[in-house]
Order: sequence, then C-alpha cells, then structure tokens
Amino acid sequence: MRWVNSAGQLRRQDCGTADRGTESRLPRHLVVLLATACGAAVASNYYAQPLLHTIGAALGVADATAGLLVTAGQVGYALGLALLVPLGDLLERRRLITRMLLAAAAALAVAAAAPDIAVLAAALAVVGITTVVAQIIVPMTASLVPDTQRGRAVGTVMSGLMIGVLLARIFSGLIASAVGWRAVYVVAAVVILLLAATLYRALPETGPGMAISYGALLQSILHLVRTEPVLRQRMALGATAMGCFSILWTSVAFLLSGPPYNYGDAAIGLFGLAGLAGAATAPVVGRLADQGYGRRTTLGVIVILLGSWGLLDLGACSLAALVVGIVLLDLGAQALHISNQSAIYALRGQGPSRINTCACRKPRPCHAIR
Repeated sequence: MRWVNSAGQLRRQDCGTADRGTESRLPRHLVVLLATACGAAVASNYYAQPLLHTIGAALGVADATAGLLVTAGQVGYALGLALLVPLGDLLERRRLITRMLLAAAAALAVAAAAPDIAVLAAALAVVGITTVVAQIIVPMTASLVPDTQRGRAVGTVMSGLMIGVLLARIFSGLIASAVGWRAVYVVAAVVILLLAATLYRALPETGPGMAISYGALLQSILHLVRTEPVLRQRMALGATAMGCFSILWTSVAFLLSGPPYNYGDAAIGLFGLAGLAGAATAPVVGRLADQGYGRRTTLGVIVILLGSWGLLDLGACSLAALVVGIVLLDLGAQALHISNQSAIYALRGQGPSRINTCACRKPRPCHAIR
C-alpha cells in the first residue's frame, strides 16, 4: 500500500505482494490535519465551560441553569455517537465528515446570536450532535494505516482531539474577556468552515461502506456489545474516565470564580494548560499499545486517575493541590481513552465506526451548583 496523488486528492493504492513489506504510513501532513480537525470539532463542546458564570449573568439565569448548557452539549454528543457515528461504516466518509462540519458551523453561528438560554442550549445540543465527526475521523485514521502503526497514528490524532478540548477553555476565556462570550462562537464557526473546505480537498475518497440498511446497522451495534467482552470492558472503563473528566471541568469554573479564588474568565480558561500533560502522553500510550503493553498501561492509568481525586478534594483551599489534581486526572482519563481505542480497533472483522460508537459513549455529566 502506498499513497499517490490523483487530481489533487490523496488515495491509497494497493501495490501487490512486491510492496507489502514496504507499506508506508499515512502522510504526516494529513495526520496533522486530521488531528487539527478533531481538536477543533470537539473543542466546540467545551467553550462554554469556563464561561458558565459569565453567560449566566449575561442571560439572566442562575448558575444551576447555566450549568445545563454543558449537559445539553454532552447529551447532544451522546445522541450523535449513537445515531451518526455508525454512518462511518455505511457512507463515504469524506462527504460525511465535511457535511457534519458544515452543520456544526451553522449551529455555532446560532449559538453566537442566541437571544436566551433556551436557544443557546438547543444550539449547543446540535453542536454536540454534529461534532461527533471527530469520532468518525479517528476510526478512519485507524483504517488507513498498517497494523503496526495504528496505535501511533491514533495516538497522534487523539492528541489533537485532547489538546483541542484543553485549549478550548483557554481560547474561550481569553476571547470572552476581550470581546465577549458571543465572539467565541463566531470565531469557532469560521474555523470549522475553513476546516470543512480543507478536509474536502485533502481527504482520500474511501468509497461506500457496508451494503446494509441504517436500521440493521444500529442493531448490529447491540450485537457487537453482546458478543465482544473486550468491548464491554472498555466501554465501562471509558464511561468511568469520561465521567470523571466531565464532573471536574463542569464544576471547576464555579469553584474558581468564587471565593477563595475569585478568578475571571481569562484566568479560569488558563487552567486548561494544566491538562496538556495528559495530551502529551497520548502518542506514548499508543506506542506502548503497539509494543504489547496495553494491559499494563491501562492498569497504571487507572491508578493515576483514582489518585487524582485525593488532590482535587484539597483543591477547595489549595491551588497547588488543585493544579496537580487536574494534571493527573486529565493524564489518566486521556491515557485510558487511548488505551481503549487501541484495544477496540484491534478487534478483527468489526466496523470501526460502530465500535467507536460503543467505546466513546459518554455519561450525562453533572452540573455544579455554587
């Protein structure tokens, strides 16, 4: 297998037995582009988190009501995982990815102009539904590389996704403190539009997927869950990790905006930097999985994830403990997600997008009340 350029589009070319020993990786620039697209898409679900108190004040609602904005986005994301991600095994992925990005850009534009909390919540729910495009990009990447390089490629793309989640808070905090929270969604919509156009030109055409109806496709997900014990195990681990992640980042804005910290939007957003250590571990975890250390890595990151909560408990009165706790929780949650991805993509004969629907399903997050 090698990559060739045809009419401006990359595509894979099977080269016969003579080239099987020298199969090449997905071009580095395309891996970086896919990682960027994942990060920008998923970041759209997290722009509101450091701004909940500001948005609540601007729209005249209580903290508890503002916290529901995060819930709306995550519920939308869960619906997208269940109903749209499996389409990656059914439809041509390049068109599917770009159309979902266009829909996400439109929803972000509505969020920027939302006159009240209800419209904003509805728009963010649609953003959540459409930005599951990242979970179509990840299995697409896994399917385009040789087995021996899958963990590294997926790790790189997932690094982009995770960095997007973390930088979203920094970006939204800085922009909101300078020109207001609505500008955050205007800029986000423009970025997503540009990525949609770039991906349409750069992505290879994958061809149509399975010859199966949409209803049968959804039913096959339940069959995968029943018949794959590894998948069930990884679903439970993934739900636990993402539950920890959502609980932390939904509630921390209220903690930091009140006493004893009393931080503003920009300062709260900068706490996203504390999670970058976790994103940096993603390629490392991918390489360890490629080398056969997946189980040991999983056990290690579970221990880290559990230990982080002890420090976070001290974070109510200790800034140092809070920062270290955030670093460890993000590291554990993200490394566990990479380990899960490597394990499930190793399952043979299964549609990667449907597998991703199961493994990436998120629990409904809590919203904090100050």
